[in-house]
Amino acid sequence: MKAMILGAGVGSRLDPLTRSLPKPAVPLVGKPVIGHLCDLLRRNGFNEIVINVQYLADKLVETVGNGDKYGVKITYAHEDKLWGDAGGLKRVADFFAGEEQVLVIGGDDLTDMDIAKVVAVHHEKGSTATIGVTPVEETREFGVAVMDENGIISSFQEKPAPEEAKSNLANTGIYVFHPKVLEFIPPATFYGLGKDVLPGLLAAGERLVGVPSGAYWKDVGSLPVYRQSQRDILDGVVYAELPAGAERQGNVVVCQGATVSGEVDGYTIVGEGAIIEPGAKVVYSILWDGAIVRAGSYLENCIVGSGVSVACS
Repeated sequence: MKAMILGAGVGSRLDPLTRSLPKPAVPLVGKPVIGHLCDLLRRNGFNEIVINVQYLADKLVETVGNGDKYGVKITYAHEDKLWGDAGGLKRVADFFAGEEQVLVIGGDDLTDMDIAKVVAVHHEKGSTATIGVTPVEETREFGVAVMDENGIISSFQEKPAPEEAKSNLANTGIYVFHPKVLEFIPPATFYGLGKDVLPGLLAAGERLVGVPSGAYWKDVGSLPVYRQSQRDILDGVVYAELPAGAERQGNVVVCQGATVSGEVDGYTIVGEGAIIEPGAKVVYSILWDGAIVRAGSYLENCIVGSGVSVACS
């Protein structure tokens, strides 16, 4: 089966991390966020993936590659400018030719949701669009779906205050569409799935279904969530596969080719080829690939970018 991962966005809320890498390429326990999504899709039966790219496109392609390391086949759709998530989907319509469904997922999410179940419900209920939804405490941060006991969606609310929310079921951005949905998206137009397509489908009388899930789901779009998501992986709150060659030592992950001559502890990730020199101590920190912590340095609650050398005491 085929799927699309949305990978064109800038990721400004993760600045300054996204000055050198697009948000989907930012590493979680040594593997790009989008790599974890490729793993998830493979586990759910999707082996051909298209990723739209625009911001720092070459960096994303270089980081993710052709998909071999994730057991999938990846192709890229380069955008001359941002077209919105629906606009980007329209541009890859030919990729889904002959498919029974069109699956779309955001490129900056960490989740272990049962996507195969969402697909199964989509076909069982004969819906035009099926959405993975999850309960949230703070509705102000999400678009929520209003649905009945059978999962039929009647409306959406965009980031409602709790006292005004008609639902606490957040739209996770995991969509299964009937191919005819592509006809609802105009060509060469900036267009959104949540803002334009879903309301348009409701107005046209199409059936929209929500599939509630208590599975882990977070948009890794801010520094606090970025840090917490890595701890959640190490604590087993969410299932995620470590990169090939990585070794786990308690709550520390040391990736392939890293050299640890100093001391590491406390939810620390040591990226591929990173170096911690003798006498250095690193705790509660994230070292990207090729980062260097010089002898005698002490790092706590730090993020060190790729190839960056840190010397401190």
